[in-house]
Amino acid sequence: MAGHSKFKNIQFRKGAQDKKRAKQFSKIGREIQIAVKIAGTDIESNPRLRLAITKARSVNMPKDNVDRAINKNNSDTTEYSEVRYEGYGPFGTAFIVEALTDNKNRTASEIRSIFSKNGGNLGETGSVSFNFDKVGEIQIKSEINDRLLEELLEHGLEDYSVEDNITNIYCKFESLASLEKVIMEKGLDVESALIVWKPNLTVKIEKEDELNRLIKLNDDLEDNDDVQNCFSNLDFDSSLLDNSNA
Repeated sequence: MAGHSKFKNIQFRKGAQDKKRAKQFSKIGREIQIAVKIAGTDIESNPRLRLAITKARSVNMPKDNVDRAINKNNSDTTEYSEVRYEGYGPFGTAFIVEALTDNKNRTASEIRSIFSKNGGNLGETGSVSFNFDKVGEIQIKSEINDRLLEELLEHGLEDYSVEDNITNIYCKFESLASLEKVIMEKGLDVESALIVWKPNLTVKIEKEDELNRLIKLNDDLEDNDDVQNCFSNLDFDSSLLDNSNA
């Protein structure tokens, strides 16, 4: 599996770091605040909030943190804008970066600088998105048998793959919340439920030093306070990751 899941695999092998975890919690908290501001605190009638809470659960974000993020909406008057950036990394790779920011000029400048320092460049909107499909991705810790597959097809499943004992289920992004609800009602263990940019055209990386440069670019982007998600169309063999210092 290329792009999104590959980088998640890299981060898992690195192990959790307290500083990165705190920043991750802060970013998810911001997602929860936006979801509450748009459609309220009722999870059943606010699918965006339900997905944000699922994301919080997938990284073991404490319930107290989630509750604070929900309640903070009442006192925080900061206005955030959702922004998407598209750019090229080294070796012909493409990146899509999603951000929540209270200052578009600042964030654009910082993202442009990160691309430049890592041998890439920030492009115009639409410059690389044709390499991706915007879809819903649900990860579960169970294999899909034929009966379950038929049921999930009726509720929007369009494709799936299995990697490292995790089943990745894909659907139209508009169907993500409803399909996730069906899966949870069946008692399956949902690892994550996200709207992702899934590569439809990948770039194969075969050298360790090239992979490390791309990992550095991805890490620098995700380390930015305003960046919520980062997706790439790079692909590589898992043995290359085993040899990497990442």
